[in-house]
Amino acid sequence: MKKGYFRLDDKLAVFKVAGAISRTMQLTGFKNKGIIVNERPVIVMCIGTDRSTGDSLGPLVGDMLQKYKFPGVHVYGTLENPVHARNLEESLSKALLLHKDAYIVAVDASLGTVDHVGCISVGAGPIKPGAGLKKELPPVGDMHITGVVNNGGFMDFLVLQSTRLSVVMKMADIISRSLHMVFNEYSSLIIQDKCNTL
Repeated sequence: MKKGYFRLDDKLAVFKVAGAISRTMQLTGFKNKGIIVNERPVIVMCIGTDRSTGDSLGPLVGDMLQKYKFPGVHVYGTLENPVHARNLEESLSKALLLHKDAYIVAVDASLGTVDHVGCISVGAGPIKPGAGLKKELPPVGDMHITGVVNNGGFMDFLVLQSTRLSVVMKMADIISRSLHMVFNEYSSLIIQDKCNTL
């Protein structure tokens, strides 16, 4: 499956990102939407730190998602309790121990080409967190959502530090609302299934 890129300034960005998430989930683990939270838990692993503007995308998404309570959906990585380079392996092991056979949606900031700055990408398979900063971390996710927050290639650490917060906030808003739409759809399917069996 080809990775999709969606621009922040697109008025339909939330709907397009939600559609891409839903399609990717079906292609990488859920043939039937109805089984998503009924039979297999979902972990949203929001990676990043609140100590760097550009790298705060994950924790911001985690904070926004925590407001919604979806059955079978577990959010890791918030501003209060971020999942970052130092605790990623431990957080991942703990999450998979608590939620057996969970489907993992990885959310992280990334640096990219000039063309993709300000875009949200949705793709199948894991991401390699910290690759841009030459950190050796385990791959995460059955699928991934990344926000290209700035241009990469030279002094990436400083580039992340100098990223505009407004860009990161807009991305976090679109990603969290898109995930909310997708999980809401799956939750309503479960309610319908339960009603049909009564």
